Amino acid sequence: MGKSATPKLLPLLRSRQQGEILTRLLGDPEIEASVTDIAAMLDVPISSVHREIERAQAAGIVTSRKIGNVRLVRANTESPYYRGLADVLTRAFGPPQVLAEVLEAVDGIEAAYIYGSWAARWTEDEGNRPVADIDVLVLGSPERDLLYAALSAAEERLGRPVQEAVRPAAWIANGTGSFHATVVSQPLVQIDLGQD
Repeated sequence: MGKSATPKLLPLLRSRQQGEILTRLLGDPEIEASVTDIAAMLDVPISSVHREIERAQAAGIVTSRKIGNVRLVRANTESPYYRGLADVLTRAFGPPQVLAEVLEAVDGIEAAYIYGSWAARWTEDEGNRPVADIDVLVLGSPERDLLYAALSAAEERLGRPVQEAVRPAAWIANGTGSFHATVVSQPLVQIDLGQD
């Protein structure tokens, strides 16, 4: 699954790479990663990551430290720009956008949502809540092999596991059981599948 159309925010940024690098760090503030790891996660040249990290650190939106020859980088959550910039970047390049891009090509999906710890942190502003994976609720009757391939591509781009739950199209309104009660009682972030 290749990368799709240019995000609408891109004219404000120099490149998709810049957006993805900054999103990886600001969108996940507990991550501290080496320049090499960021380059590998995003499949971009180390020189590009290094250049963007230099610019971001000069602007005060990331911090770094060295351990031996390894430079570790993380979001500067104390920056006055952190919260707003993290929000904008996550909307343009983060999990909702990545999942929208990969799920759009899977027939049979009526709707999709992110739920669980990522959705709770995103909607409730719980910056310290750990996020181990991204939970995705898929409503409809998708072809399972295509769905799993799409979610595998999302995992690769997001650098964390994506766990899916597939339910019938009307499940949010008509579902029962403890899983349903848990999901509908907590935040849901709708994934824009471009359906009208």
